[in-house]
Amino acid sequence: MKIPNLLLIAGTGTKSGKTTMACRIIEQFGDLNITAIKITPHFHETTPGLKTIFEKKSYSIYEETNSKLSKDTSRMLKSGAVKVYFAKVFDDRLLFVFNKIKDLIPKGTPIICESPALRNYIEPGVFVIMSSETTNKRKDINHLQALPHVMFKLEELNKISEIPIEFENGRWQTISA
Repeated sequence: MKIPNLLLIAGTGTKSGKTTMACRIIEQFGDLNITAIKITPHFHETTPGLKTIFEKKSYSIYEETNSKLSKDTSRMLKSGAVKVYFAKVFDDRLLFVFNKIKDLIPKGTPIICESPALRNYIEPGVFVIMSSETTNKRKDINHLQALPHVMFKLEELNKISEIPIEFENGRWQTISA
């Protein structure tokens, strides 16, 4: 399934820069009214500021309302995302949960989503893979790297003033140098 207004971010492990990249893009395109989504398979305790939208046995969907914390979804909201959704779901229900969130978002809205596994089901307008020299808990994403993507190193983000990505005619796309 193609979703051209979706920019999807994956990483080579924890601390690879996924959220930093999402926040940079949100800031760069502050006039676009971006909606951000973070999806995780980890069912950890819910943090303050998350407003429950759906809570079922196999998944939970929340809206982030607190931009003052250091958690990823708060950072996205603080960066200027109009709405930020957080979902906890196992991969077997991932597409179902993403579609539930998508139904909450006005059609055509630019979306940035942090969810490596979602790339197994969806072809986004742009697929970004982040890596870092300080990545923890390395993930095997070789199967994702075989798909069309653009790669960034966290350490290089501070050296560029603008991410070479644009949102034109309802779709995310990379800008050639």
